[in-house]
Amino acid sequence: MLFNSLDFAVFFGVVCALYFALGQRWRWMLLLVASYVFYMQWNASYAFLILASTCVDYVAGRAMAAAESRRRQTGILLGSLGFNLGMLFTFKYWSFFHTSLAQGLGALGVSYAPPELNVLLPVGISFYTFQTLSYTIDIWRGELKPERHFGKFALFVTFFPQLIAGPIERAKHLLPQLDREVAFDFERVQSGLQLMGWGLFKKVVIADNLSVYVDAVYGNPQAHSGWTLGFATYAFAFQIYCDFSGYSDIAIGAAKVLGFDLMKNFERPYFSQSITEFWRRWHISLSSWLRDYLYISVGGNRRGRWKTYRNLMITMVLGGLWHGASWNFVIWGTLQGVMLAASRITLPWRDKMSKRLGIPSLAVSGWRMLVTFHLVCLSWIFFRAATFDDAMVIIGRIAGVMPGPEGLALLDINILLSAAVGLGVMGAVQVLQERKGSAREWLARRPVALRWGAYVAMALGITLFGAESAGQFIYFQF
Repeated sequence: MLFNSLDFAVFFGVVCALYFALGQRWRWMLLLVASYVFYMQWNASYAFLILASTCVDYVAGRAMAAAESRRRQTGILLGSLGFNLGMLFTFKYWSFFHTSLAQGLGALGVSYAPPELNVLLPVGISFYTFQTLSYTIDIWRGELKPERHFGKFALFVTFFPQLIAGPIERAKHLLPQLDREVAFDFERVQSGLQLMGWGLFKKVVIADNLSVYVDAVYGNPQAHSGWTLGFATYAFAFQIYCDFSGYSDIAIGAAKVLGFDLMKNFERPYFSQSITEFWRRWHISLSSWLRDYLYISVGGNRRGRWKTYRNLMITMVLGGLWHGASWNFVIWGTLQGVMLAASRITLPWRDKMSKRLGIPSLAVSGWRMLVTFHLVCLSWIFFRAATFDDAMVIIGRIAGVMPGPEGLALLDINILLSAAVGLGVMGAVQVLQERKGSAREWLARRPVALRWGAYVAMALGITLFGAESAGQFIYFQF
């Protein structure tokens, strides 16, 4: 059940009507049932995996609280981590691990036949696994009391707006909200629906239209010139941003309609002036999770400069692998780690040179933003390319060191123009957000005619410029 489908519109409308009709006492049950129904639309059998993870971590949390020794608590935590990470490895990384092992042994002259495990990747497994892991780790750290109500804990794991692709919520933020009395509030509901509409606009007008071009070019890079591949790479940068941030907007907006506050997941990342800032603005729920539960756990920046860079590399390589079972994602994560380390190493020198040369701060900011954006786009090649060989062809032709066709192929100018209209609107809104803070609050202070004109224009934009078919969200595959 995609957010950008009529099925979800009907589903969400029914859930909202029942939710506000019921008393507070039964709402958690309605949302829990709705969340399982929502998830089971993809593969009903894999709902048992979520239930198993829920049961294990609920019991682990209660057991850690009752444990009489730190050693016992640690053993329980390791059991929870082993189960969840083992489940993630089995369904997501089994084939990648054994295939890579077979290739490595083959290079040494050793024959190894990898065992086959023909299973589908359960949708959302990386997201809800990290969400439950943070729960047990927080209890072990003494930062959270275990939830005693099994049903409400199960709802924390499966809350349908953010179940499939985040934001990856923390228990100490979301669980207390399940006990909060929520009354129907017109302004809150209106704000949530506006955010959902904006997310839908980014998804169907920009991301889905750009995907037609990007898929065609990246699906057969050998047939395209460096100009076309370069254009498709920049198109993908906006496609993935609008696709994923659009999903997050719809998720956060849907939760807001129901009276819940989810964490912000994006904050105009392409305005970043460094790779470090980019990761503070991009997929915030994941980057903060990696910081709090991985980077800090391996030492963070507490053990000297070079160990800090090592810890950055470990975090980003594993963060890349979180996205997918492929060497391309390992390379992508490695590039992020290298760029983060290089950004930290060179920052004092860059600041010193800017002051010495007397370059205006506005020019420095613009230049850094431009360089950061291009570095991010370069790394997206490994994220999007189907294979490492394809990535090398794309980089080689963009750089002009590998021969190929000449010219720029515009496969469907109408589709690209639709995306361009959407990008123009989004760019104007984001400039406004950078200067004024909140575009919705700014719009709320405008005359009624202007406000409703903006709403109607967005609805017409979705209708007139939206892609003809509903495309699946990119991050569903992770």
